[in-house]
Amino acid sequence: MSRSLEESVNGYFDRAAALCDCPRGLLEQIRACNGVHAFQFPVRHADGRIEVVRAWRAEHSHHKLPTKGGIRYSAAVDESEVRALAALMTYKCAVVDVPFGGAKGAVQVDPHRRSVEELERITRRYVYELSQRNLIGPGIDVPAPDAGTGEREMAWVADTYTALHPEQLDALACVTGKPVTLGGVRGRKEATGQGLVYALAEVCAQADDMKALGLGVGLDGKRVVVQGIGNVGYHAARFCRERGARVIAFAVPEGAIADPRGLDEDAVVEHRTRTGSILGFPGATSMPRSRDGLELDCDVLVPAALENQLTAENAPAVRARIVLEGANGPTTPEADEILRAKGTLVIPDIYANAGGVVVSYFEWLKNLSHVRFGRLERRHRAASDLKLLHAVERATGHAFSEAERAVLADGPDERRIVNSGLEETMAAAYHEVRDTLRARPALNDLRTAAFYLAIQKVARAYLERGIFP
Repeated sequence: MSRSLEESVNGYFDRAAALCDCPRGLLEQIRACNGVHAFQFPVRHADGRIEVVRAWRAEHSHHKLPTKGGIRYSAAVDESEVRALAALMTYKCAVVDVPFGGAKGAVQVDPHRRSVEELERITRRYVYELSQRNLIGPGIDVPAPDAGTGEREMAWVADTYTALHPEQLDALACVTGKPVTLGGVRGRKEATGQGLVYALAEVCAQADDMKALGLGVGLDGKRVVVQGIGNVGYHAARFCRERGARVIAFAVPEGAIADPRGLDEDAVVEHRTRTGSILGFPGATSMPRSRDGLELDCDVLVPAALENQLTAENAPAVRARIVLEGANGPTTPEADEILRAKGTLVIPDIYANAGGVVVSYFEWLKNLSHVRFGRLERRHRAASDLKLLHAVERATGHAFSEAERAVLADGPDERRIVNSGLEETMAAAYHEVRDTLRARPALNDLRTAAFYLAIQKVARAYLERGIFP
């Protein structure tokens, strides 16, 4: 019998909590979801028909404010899944030191079967319901995109909230993942995929860990299989390829394709858009089952689709040396045990896919400060770099070309600042998790170490606030 995502998350929590010395009551508070708000609201369609839509917002932890978490649109979503995703957000934010509590929202609709007009009406009414319940605001609860939503929906959220709260100067900070023209930040759309690759690069830079796996140091030449070619899978594949890895396969619901020479993600997306399927991609081997892609011999497997994709049934057949979790909860506890016994290195979701919330934090800060990153210092930095180049020229006698000057003396823009901050955050968080594991071998693996670290940080926040004297 398969476990729900909530059971899996709580199981991982319990495994780490058993090794903590926190008071039992404090652990129970950290584990519990502080509040789940379920509601139904009517939506009138263009033909006059009225539909009742189910929706939720879960605020898992208020140890730090605001709470933070995406809005998922799915016909299959339920309250248990929302609670689980909110809990993951709490632990994820703690691992990467982003000062938010965890939250999650969901609307029970299939976005692929809705018109743009219907989605807009549903989104705006959902935001109204959140606002009426004090479940959204720059210092209260800040949503973001999730499965089934994106920049467009976040623009509707921002516009609706701003209309409901015209007196708030910081109203745009009520949501992240917005278009840049509406206060979004450059780099947010690709942040989760970019963060995955920063995490993978840091892992692969550890010579002793790679030697234990029989792999070379660095990303160059690594064979990567990606499950999913949505926002996260696409950008993970793109950034892996740009750093010298070979994406040898994609797996999606209709099947999988593989080419040992490497696949170009843009070409695969174009083929799927044109034909309705990735199968039949020129030069690649097509496989009728998605799981066939997960079982290919590779160095890195990136499950970047949905939860519960690696299970006790297929984990024994997984031949990847590294599993990089791009989705939330893609590996069941039973599969996790099998992979660990095989010596597979699993880079857990509560660390690996935190890039989205890290850059959401940057966007939130940008909205609160009302200043674009790089605006104040770019020309000053460029002038300073130019002076340094002149000094180098005088000392060495080497004259830089105009093209070289343009590159070397170009001050940082917003995207560079965001990517730099994301890379630093992912690198620092990985070493903190890895050092925790090395200091406490009983933790056994990176996932348990990450949960242990998150529990310690949340517990410290509660104790410092005097909630548990």
